[in-house]
Amino acid sequence: MPVLLFLIDTSASMNQRTHLGTTYLDIAKGAVETFMKLRGRDPASRGDRYMLVNFEDVPFGIKAGWKESHAIFMTELRNLQAAGLTSIGQSLRTAFDLLNLNRLVTGIDNYGQCSRCKTFIWAER
Repeated sequence: MPVLLFLIDTSASMNQRTHLGTTYLDIAKGAVETFMKLRGRDPASRGDRYMLVNFEDVPFGIKAGWKESHAIFMTELRNLQAAGLTSIGQSLRTAFDLLNLNRLVTGIDNYGQCSRCKTFIWAER
C-alpha cells in the first residue's frame, strides 16, 4: 500500500501570476488534482494513501495524513493559501520524517533493523 506525499510550496511567491492569470499555487493544486484523477483510474491504486504537507511549521504544515479520507485530502488541497516565507529545508525534513514514520508503523520496510543480522549471528553459533 503506497503512500504518496505531496509537498506544496505555500510561500508568498506562489501568488505570482502566469501570463494566463493563474497563480503558481493554482497550477500546483491543479497538477495534484490531475495526478489523483489519473491515478484513481488504475486498479492498482486502490490501496494508495495520500498525504498533503505544505511549507508551514510542524504540526500546522500537515494538512492531510495517510489515514485521512480522499475527501479531506481534496478539501485541504483546495483550501491551501500562499503566505509567509519559504522554509524548504524544514519542510523536506518533515516530509521524510512522516514517510519514515509511516514505514515504521506499517512495517512495510525493515531495512536497517538488521533482521538478517540476528539470523546470521544465530547461524554461526
